[in-house]
Amino acid sequence: MSRRLILELAIDLVDQEGLRKLTMRRLGSACGVEAMALYRYVHSREDLLSGMVDLLVDDLHADQLAARRQEDGWQDFLVRLAHGVRQIALDHPELFPLAATRPPEAPWVRPPLRSLRWMETFLETMLSYGFDDEAAVAAYRSYTTFLLGQLLLEVAARTSQETGESTESAASPARELSDYPNLNRLQTLLSQDHSDAEFEDALEALLDRLERQVDVQ
Repeated sequence: MSRRLILELAIDLVDQEGLRKLTMRRLGSACGVEAMALYRYVHSREDLLSGMVDLLVDDLHADQLAARRQEDGWQDFLVRLAHGVRQIALDHPELFPLAATRPPEAPWVRPPLRSLRWMETFLETMLSYGFDDEAAVAAYRSYTTFLLGQLLLEVAARTSQETGESTESAASPARELSDYPNLNRLQTLLSQDHSDAEFEDALEALLDRLERQVDVQ
């Protein structure tokens, strides 16, 4: 029994059964112990929730740091990192929104890269490629805003589709959209999923903007 094992089992439970069904009793059963035994490793439900998010983010840090090569350039670093964060969001759609709501280690640490370690790594990487202090901080802010906004929208849309909410809404469009003629007419286009292309386009636009900023330093 260890904190990491408990957190890993909790993540599996949430992925399989949903966040609302995660209780200390249910988690204890999955670990083969009484619920009270868990409190030696996780102090509360809040500690459990934060711990699960931190584990995902910390493992991503280890993977990305191992793959980082100076000769690949800062664009490669940001692209690989963006895809890594997106994979977390898609693999753990009920946990990812917690990255935006759990308290960070410091008030100026921004989700979803929500740790001092990640912030230091990000800034150190950008500075090593010639960004000055202001450009590196601006890149961190722009990049985290892009990731959080893009992925929260994607996760919300996918979760809605999987739970059947979009299907239920589409069952009676005439009644629900009768006062909104443009929505009624365009609902087929609006409901199309272009999330992969939208993510790549938005990421490319961000990289282009950061490249222009660093060129004018």
